[in-house]
Amino acid sequence: MSCVKEILLQVSLLIILTGVGFSNLSYGQESQTSNGVNIDGTWYLGEGLKVGDYFEYSLCEINLNDCSPITLKIWIQGEVQNFSETLWDAQVVVMDNEKIIKGSMGLGKTTPEPIIFDDELSDYAIALRSSLMWLSAFATANEEDRIHGPQEFRSSTWGDLGPVGGGTNAHLNPNRIETIETPLGTVDTIVLGWYGNNVNEITIVDNFPFPIKASTFAGINVENAPIMYQFDLLQYKENVKEDPFSNIKKTIQKEEALKCPTKFYDYESGRISTNTHSMMIQYNYSPENPIEGCNIDWKINFVSKYNDMEILDQVHYDIWVVDENGNRLRSYAQEIEKNNLFNEFGQVHHLLPIKEESGIVKYAIFVHGTGPEQEIPDVTMAGFAIIEINIEENPLLEKFNEKSSVAEIPSWIKNNAGWWAEGIIDDEAFVNGIQFLINEKIIQVSSTSQEPAKNNEIPSWIKNNAGWWAEGIIDDEAFVNGIQYLVEQGIIQT
Repeated sequence: MSCVKEILLQVSLLIILTGVGFSNLSYGQESQTSNGVNIDGTWYLGEGLKVGDYFEYSLCEINLNDCSPITLKIWIQGEVQNFSETLWDAQVVVMDNEKIIKGSMGLGKTTPEPIIFDDELSDYAIALRSSLMWLSAFATANEEDRIHGPQEFRSSTWGDLGPVGGGTNAHLNPNRIETIETPLGTVDTIVLGWYGNNVNEITIVDNFPFPIKASTFAGINVENAPIMYQFDLLQYKENVKEDPFSNIKKTIQKEEALKCPTKFYDYESGRISTNTHSMMIQYNYSPENPIEGCNIDWKINFVSKYNDMEILDQVHYDIWVVDENGNRLRSYAQEIEKNNLFNEFGQVHHLLPIKEESGIVKYAIFVHGTGPEQEIPDVTMAGFAIIEINIEENPLLEKFNEKSSVAEIPSWIKNNAGWWAEGIIDDEAFVNGIQFLINEKIIQVSSTSQEPAKNNEIPSWIKNNAGWWAEGIIDDEAFVNGIQYLVEQGIIQT
């Protein structure tokens, strides 16, 4: 009889957890290839976070460039004081299309959300709160909060989705245990989710501070709903003591050199019909007098031609620059590697670089049609509206371009640098390529009269630079600075 009871108890546990119980989980141990889940344990956002942790994610969020993916890198450098509150001092690098943004965030200890952050990181801090850190609405380190404190894996539900954009009948539930390959190794994860017409799932690891991956949609019971946010952990390291971003140069320096506005307050506004009279385009751009080489901030609403208070939804669109005859010169969608842009709610916000020379520039708000994102749009709503904007001359641009201009480096050199960083080719092959650049005067370095180095070993940071340069993380100038060091040390002879 006791044996039967024991079997029934085991079956009950399996039903409750929809998985199998495992041993306590730890992470970041190279020797460990399989981890477990403590089925009697709890989890909260920030669990196990510590100084020296390094994270790298691929992330998109619906309000950040319509979910155009970015690469996000976070290093917990230490702690920082904010009045009477002690925060995690997080150094952050964001790679957003052609931009590299580098700065700091202060993350809360109870909930590791951005409390303080550099101005240039403000849009990304907002996107972080509503994606990677979205679970703070359900699970924090506050053990005194019975509703939003640490959550049990055994719990049938972690809470109602209503307060964070879900329906009143939808709940965030721990659904199953799943073994997957991650940057942590092979681990057993807890999959949280909610389900309607779309599968929304967030994957967490016991005693790991942030979710591993997620795919969620805007709308519980809406077919073909747009992505609300998606992310994947690309890399994780522990005990990182030296700044991993020391050689990364942020592109924001261009804006500083050109004295570009980085905050936008005064907007020029207007309303214009598409050429087909299918809808009205309500546009706002800032600054009122955009400057060449800088950015222009766009806010656009797609409005019904019958009711100027009705914002149209499910809009397939693009922003073009066109010539005098209406021929497309630039497509913003193509620049971020998309066929076209899509917005579920008909209100969009984009920060576009101005690549045109001063003078009148014609921007075309081009509507491909309307309808669900994954379907061919209804072209009865297609059309475009052209907005002419006077771009002011920037006297600093020519000097900046002269200073920044370098001869084009052959693509095979970058391939070599990447292969060398990965250990595919040896030091000699890499050095031969660099000597070619120097001899052909493609890169300029100061010659030295010193004898060849007794120790020809190339420092590891040079190899890191080569890998980052090959990936486009650092620019040519930062890479050449490393080559100059090799010349100065006699490792490379000129």
